[in-house]
Formats: sequence, structure tokens, C-alpha cells
Amino acid sequence: MFVEKKGGKQKMIDKGTLLQQITVEAAPASHPLGNTAPCIFFPEGEQEIVEILKYARQNRMRLIPMGGGTKRGFGGVEEMADAILSLSRCSGIIEHSPGDMIVTVRPGTTVQELQNCLAEYGQMLPLDPAWPAYATVGGIVAAGDSGPKRLRYGSARDHVIAMRVVYPDGTIIRTGAKVVKNVAGYDMNKLFIGSMGTLGIISELSFKLRPLPKAERLLLLSFSEGEMDAIRGFIRSLQDSRLEPVSLELISPTLAGRLGEKPEYMLAIAFEDVESAVRYQEAWVRSCAPEASLGRTLIGREAQMWWDAFACIPPYGLEENGVETRIAMKIGSKNTDVPDIIAVCHHLGQDRGVTVEAHGGAGHGISYIFFTGGTEEELASCADATRRLAQDRGGYAIVRHAPLSLRRRIGAWGEVPAHFPLLEGIKHTIDPDRILNPGRFIGGI
Repeated sequence: MFVEKKGGKQKMIDKGTLLQQITVEAAPASHPLGNTAPCIFFPEGEQEIVEILKYARQNRMRLIPMGGGTKRGFGGVEEMADAILSLSRCSGIIEHSPGDMIVTVRPGTTVQELQNCLAEYGQMLPLDPAWPAYATVGGIVAAGDSGPKRLRYGSARDHVIAMRVVYPDGTIIRTGAKVVKNVAGYDMNKLFIGSMGTLGIISELSFKLRPLPKAERLLLLSFSEGEMDAIRGFIRSLQDSRLEPVSLELISPTLAGRLGEKPEYMLAIAFEDVESAVRYQEAWVRSCAPEASLGRTLIGREAQMWWDAFACIPPYGLEENGVETRIAMKIGSKNTDVPDIIAVCHHLGQDRGVTVEAHGGAGHGISYIFFTGGTEEELASCADATRRLAQDRGGYAIVRHAPLSLRRRIGAWGEVPAHFPLLEGIKHTIDPDRILNPGRFIGGI
């Protein structure tokens, strides 16, 4: 096989196979986030993915699967692989059944593109990852991504009902079924969700959908530095009530200021339902929240625009050279620990002269911490302190985004879990030659 340049692009030429139809382009020589390669394959369908994987296995090529590229800084300590397998051209809706509320899509479809199409039918995919205009459905499933609204709607694990996956040897498997209720056998979908593309290439996904809410309101409550007890008390009262918020997100003062609000601790409480239910829940918050904390209420499109801005807060893998160094960390903890975690991280930034923006779900226990500025030494110190903070509370902390040099220093995943031999055994069984995303997952899998 060889590469022929034509019109600024390149074509893989290998007589007698589909490889001659696959576009190949040169990639930048290096990237500060690593996870790059000399060339990028652009398959446009499942059979082309099969041919690339077969060729890679025969020639012991290491491949990095990639969708929109927003998670380039997540995991891995190697700068270069042999090639990137881009799924950005494997996009579009394959099948949509509005009556059954099921959609089947190709992995390179962006979240925003899918949501726009579904909105025409009054439906939505209830996932709210960061950077939806660039993040692809295959990428968010492979990375196990989610957002603040997982409190009500759950994560990708709750909405993927079927997949087609291409194994490293080119074998195509199907998992799940295109029905909402499917209880037969093991749920193989969950094997691939969050596996970082280390077990196979997702070539097709089926999701169960939800109707678009008839009404939407977002209430923003602000609390001063010394009112952490009031925050905890109000959160407990709300959770003990019959209210069903889609988000109950606690936001640090620095991040609140960046979002154009008062630079104080802020609770973002969202309700999505029929108009009467939303109004009832809003009235409850207004009657039970400390009066001084009540801030803006955003309705409908205003609320959606606020969440759009919120989704663009995290760093992402499409940033170019010269952008200020940032680290993003994800903490999993008991939901009751979230106020303390957000407060401690905020003070950590003040003490060490590093900008810290943080938010956490007081209902689901997932927090995100973003460190900006400072030297690599200072950023690494903040990341280590954050990891200890989570572990001291029985939780975990992983690095969701960092330059390659920092990932090598602090590690993305933390300590190897007790069940690591099981993960390693699965990887060895499915990908014994380690051609897919080597070193990208827990323990260097």
C-alpha cells in the first residue's frame, strides 16, 4: 500500500480492497495535548472502518479513534500513534422512529446536529455534554460524558439501547436492540460506554429519546462566602420535597462571575415539564429559599442560552498552540460532599494564585474543577491536592483535560482500581495486539 497525493489531499491506494476509496490527510507534526499521529484516516462508512482495522492489525499500526477532537487532552501519555481514525465523516441519522421515540445515528454526528433534527419532531436526546457543536455522539458515549442535567435524565448509559461495534480484527458485533424494553441477556452496551475507544470502534448507535419539555425555567440563587450552611440546608430541604429539578448545580464564585452573574456561590436550579408543574416548583423555591439569595429567573429561550454558555466553559481538545494552560478534573463523590468540595477547591485557587472555576451536582455528586494560569508546578500541585481531597471523602478524581507534559506528571486516572485485572483481561481478549488507543484508559490499557 502507498499514499498518492491528489488535490492537496491523499488517497490510500491498495488494489483490490476498499482502502483505495478512503481519504487520508496529513496531521500536524505535534500537538501540546499529545494523542496525535502523522496521518488521519477518514472512513465514510462501516465497511471502510473494517478495512482500516484489518490493515492496522496486519501491520501492527496503533490507531487513535477520534470524533470531533474535543477530548484529545483526556487520557494517554504517548505523544504519537501511527494514525488517527477520524469518524467525523461517518455522520448523519440512519433511522428515526418518532412514534417509538428511538433514533439510530452514525458516530460522527455532532450532538447539536442531532438535537436540531430531533427538535423538528418535538423530541430530544436528553444528554447535555460540553461543546455540543463539536462533540460527537460516538465521542461522548466512548468517554462516558454527561452534564448537569444528568440529575433528572441520567447519562449515556441510560439512553443507549443498541450499538454496532467493529472489533480490532474487523469483526462487526451488535449489542442491545432497537426497542426501549430489552431485558434479555447481558447489557453489552455498557462494556463500551466509557471505554475510551480501547475495545472497538462504534459504527452505529441507537438512543431512546424524550419529548421536548413544554416549559423550562432556570432559577439562579446567590449566596455569600459565609453562607455555606444555608446552601446545605436549602439543598436538603429541596431534596426532601416532591420537586424534580433537572439540575441542582452549585457554582463557585469565580465561575459565576465568568457567566455574568454575581461572583458568589450560586445554585442553578432548572425545571423542565409542563407549564403548571414548572410554575408550581418555581413557587416552592421562591417561598422556601432564603429571600436574600433569590436572583434571576430565566424562562424558555433565555434559559437555553444560559446553558449554551455554560457548555462552553470547559477546555477542549481543539484549542491551538499558545492557549493558556488549563487542567480540567472530574470528581465523583457523595452528593452531600459537593458543597465542601466546591468551597475547598475555590479556596485552593486563592491560596496558590491559580484561577479555579468549579461546579458540582448537589444531586448526583459529579463535580468539575478547572485550573487556569500558574506554572506547571503550581497546576500539578493543585491537581494532586484535588485528588487527595476526593480520596479523603471516599471518592475519585480523574484528569479530563491537560497538556501531555502534565498528564505524564500527574496521571489521568489516579490509582489502579482493585478490579483492574478484569479490565486488563477484557482488553487482552478483544485487542491482544493493542492497536486501539493504547495507554489511553485506566492503568495504561
